[in-house]
Amino acid sequence: MKIFHTADWHLGKLVQGVYMTDEQRFILEQFIAAIDEEQPDAVIIAGDLYDRAIPPVEAVDLLDDILSKITMQRKIPVLAIAGNHDSPTRLQFGRQLMERAGLHIAGEINAIWQPIILNDEHGEVHFHFIPFTEPAIVKTILQDDSITTYDEAMKKVIEQIMPTLNSDARHIAIAHAFVTPNGDKQENTSDSERPLVIGGSECVDAHYFAPFHYTALGHLHRAHYVLNETIRYAGSPLKYSASEANHEKGFLIIDLAADGTVTVTKRPLIPRRDLRIVEGTLQEILRHQESEDYVFVRLIDTTPVIGAMEQIRTVYKNALHVERKAMFLERDEEQIPMRDQLDERTLFQGFMKEMTGEEPSAIACKLFDEALQELLKEEREEEKVK
Repeated sequence: MKIFHTADWHLGKLVQGVYMTDEQRFILEQFIAAIDEEQPDAVIIAGDLYDRAIPPVEAVDLLDDILSKITMQRKIPVLAIAGNHDSPTRLQFGRQLMERAGLHIAGEINAIWQPIILNDEHGEVHFHFIPFTEPAIVKTILQDDSITTYDEAMKKVIEQIMPTLNSDARHIAIAHAFVTPNGDKQENTSDSERPLVIGGSECVDAHYFAPFHYTALGHLHRAHYVLNETIRYAGSPLKYSASEANHEKGFLIIDLAADGTVTVTKRPLIPRRDLRIVEGTLQEILRHQESEDYVFVRLIDTTPVIGAMEQIRTVYKNALHVERKAMFLERDEEQIPMRDQLDERTLFQGFMKEMTGEEPSAIACKLFDEALQELLKEEREEEKVK
């Protein structure tokens, strides 16, 4: 069975105030062309179809158009789950009707652990849906008060799935989570990925997915495997932040053999406009060839620059952000991060040091983490209510 694995479309995404919908349509039309060329048996979308719980109309129309072209016109099944950016209830509205057309969407997790079953010439392939779910919801569903972290929640969910694994079938898990080799924090995130929690408790141990022949993951925007080559992130199809400027975007083609072994091929998607970082003095940048790329500009001028963005846009009309590299403390690192690449904790620490001249205390950092976590939780709850 040939399967396309993609994730993190983030339709309706704003990057520095610019809607990416036209760029997303361009890249997804390439995806449709690849479907026509490769003729896959199924398409997996591992979460974050939208960028927000209530997406703009243009994003909804784009998703409707693309899914219709895959399922209705080409008769290829789509298996999709909700990510942490999606509204689970909205995403799976009309689920029973859509399944008749080959569109299988799991927005909310529930206590019914039955897979979606597709067939090829070698027999059944079972797809197990694990949409993004708060630990508190899993605790309620399973009536297990011991569940407090994402790792514990994932472990319990897979324990529920295990009895349904038919030894005569091949099994694919589709999950949206922060999966790492041993459930510890890794540096694979980009600044366009919304944190699930503060600290390391958002991480999930990759060993839990060992029973599956392949695990299709969503959430992290860089394509890579975790622990072994059968547990993979497809990454996002477009660059959505400066920290993704060096990513090679695309999707994965999974060839699932009769014995359950997989061969993975990465296929690139080429954007209409690249997103990249440009560094130099203002005068050097003004001598660049004109480009329509989306650029984040790092100026290395040591003297004040007046009207930098207006001048830069005479060369890069789609420039998104300009920042002085000199504003960061000199370090021996090859690359100095831009402000919008820094996480909330680092920004807080920098602000406190600038205001007081001292690093914040451990107690102050702990209070900040607790306050930020509460805000993130409230944000997710508000999106669910909406």
